[in-house]
Amino acid sequence: MTHFEEWARARFSIDGPGYDPLWDWSVAQPAELWTAVLDYFDVRSTGSSQPALVGKMPEARWFPNVTLNYAQTVLERLGDGEAIIAVDESGPARSISGNDLRQLVAAAAGGLRALGVGPGDRVAAYLPNIPEAAVAMLAAASIGAVWSCCAPDFGPGATLDRLRQIDPTVLITVDGYRFGGRWFDRRPVVEEVRRGLPNLRATVAVHRLEESAELGDLSWDDLLGSGAPVEPEPLAFSHPLWIVYTSGTTGPPKAIVQGHGGILVEHLKALSLHYDLGPGQRFFQHTSTGWVMWNLLISALATGATIVSYDGAPNHPDSEVIWRLCAELGVTDLAVGAVFLVDAMKRDAKPGVDHDLGALRSLGSTGAALPPEAYRWIYDAIKDDLYLRSNSGGTDVCSGLLGSVPTLPVRSGELQRRPLGVAAAVFDDDGAEVVGQEGELVVTAPMPSMPLFIWGDHDGTRYRDAYFDKYPGVWRHGDWACIYEDGSSVVLGRSDATLNRGGVRIGTAEVYRVLEDIPAVLDSVVVDIGTNAGGRGLVLFAVAADGADHASVEQEIRQGLRRRASPRHVPDTIVWCPGLPRTLNGKRLEVPIKRVLMGTPPERAVDLGTVRDPDLLATLPGLLEGS
Repeated sequence: MTHFEEWARARFSIDGPGYDPLWDWSVAQPAELWTAVLDYFDVRSTGSSQPALVGKMPEARWFPNVTLNYAQTVLERLGDGEAIIAVDESGPARSISGNDLRQLVAAAAGGLRALGVGPGDRVAAYLPNIPEAAVAMLAAASIGAVWSCCAPDFGPGATLDRLRQIDPTVLITVDGYRFGGRWFDRRPVVEEVRRGLPNLRATVAVHRLEESAELGDLSWDDLLGSGAPVEPEPLAFSHPLWIVYTSGTTGPPKAIVQGHGGILVEHLKALSLHYDLGPGQRFFQHTSTGWVMWNLLISALATGATIVSYDGAPNHPDSEVIWRLCAELGVTDLAVGAVFLVDAMKRDAKPGVDHDLGALRSLGSTGAALPPEAYRWIYDAIKDDLYLRSNSGGTDVCSGLLGSVPTLPVRSGELQRRPLGVAAAVFDDDGAEVVGQEGELVVTAPMPSMPLFIWGDHDGTRYRDAYFDKYPGVWRHGDWACIYEDGSSVVLGRSDATLNRGGVRIGTAEVYRVLEDIPAVLDSVVVDIGTNAGGRGLVLFAVAADGADHASVEQEIRQGLRRRASPRHVPDTIVWCPGLPRTLNGKRLEVPIKRVLMGTPPERAVDLGTVRDPDLLATLPGLLEGS
């Protein structure tokens, strides 16, 4: 970031030193910023970079005269050493060099071409976080095919809800995967998915099960050897790169299409400047292929860093496995979900004492708000000189809207700044920007990684309704947030899950911050179902530690919320549960739970195939009724 600041200041009119003037310039002159990113990172492209931006949201388009290829840039930045270190639960780590990765991608691209795959065709995958997934994605991108992946813990319904929308040409799949010490045979699921995709030309099987099994039309090795190697070809800046899906917790999953150039420049900026990644570093993002953080992990190869792909549970054979891998592999930069860190804090884990984390320089947290207590625990229990990166963004832009800056201090409970080029703001209900007050998180100027379109949305209606319904011409992200005078911020939950108490909207994160500091509360979700028609008002569902006295913990909850937040934050009803459902990525299901409590059947309230322990969802109305 320091080097980029100096480079940009020598070329552009930036009012003063430091990050804040740099950000001011980046949002006031977006065409200059994103042209600078192309130049600074020396992205191989052809055509004129002018004009950089045409039109306004939601029709804005970037660099209409530029051609490039995402995969080409990634592959060119690989060093001769390790590119991917792959680890799973069944054996030792394996290493793939940069040269090997380039050869594998060229061979897979040739195999896809031999199957008749061309630009614009969709290549779908049902793969875990293994090197074959990275190779297949880069191969598809290199020939202009459009990549889309579901994690193999998705059921057949959730998978078809996504892949049927895009009508793929080829499916690349595993026959099974290992998680939590168990093998899961996915052959029956794959066969059901194949039957639901009638226009598939071929299915390619990556064999993972210990026993030999027939599946698909050809094996992964067959694909690699079935055609002459193919090198990446230049494509339009806005040529579709991949399709990612919203979680399905607030309606049917949207198939979001993002482009080669937009993703490339956004990820180069985010990973190199805000994450501070580069050659010689080892980046470990714990993720599945069903979370957009996997896409970001693969893009980290474009910084010259080595990536660690881990296919396994974060708590098998024990809760120290992530930290142990960091020590064994010399990980320099780790990123995990906030839930993982909060769970470790509640266990009073001491990773910095129990493991050699001398190489670790940064720790990223995303997926949920990280409470202030977790910040303090991280610096006490992990390492006192970490660069702690707390970020908030989304699948919709495949990056962060609020986040981290390595040249600025880290303050407990806060996201440091808005990233370069992200004109994020907070609006009130009337569409006026507010500072230091809670409101809707919006983006007032286009970003290159915003969706090109939603698949199947031929006239743009779904796209406009999803992001521009409330404030015309302004992207409404769906988060409830507060941005302070200095540019730091907090995210307080989803705006459609905010709590209305006496006419005052309260972010759910304000409740969780207090509860996460109570050791006897292992998990929780709070919803506001009102008081009309027999509603029980503000309802807190909670999971207690074994042996905890519910009455005394309830008293601690109520007193803590009243003292540390306000009387408005105190729930009307507390319901104790044996467990709570979450998404497969660990996110709370506030909106679906509210819908179920209001009478919507669980299968209509959320895509159950994306839910961990979905049966728990149907039990909540009965637990509330009996409380």
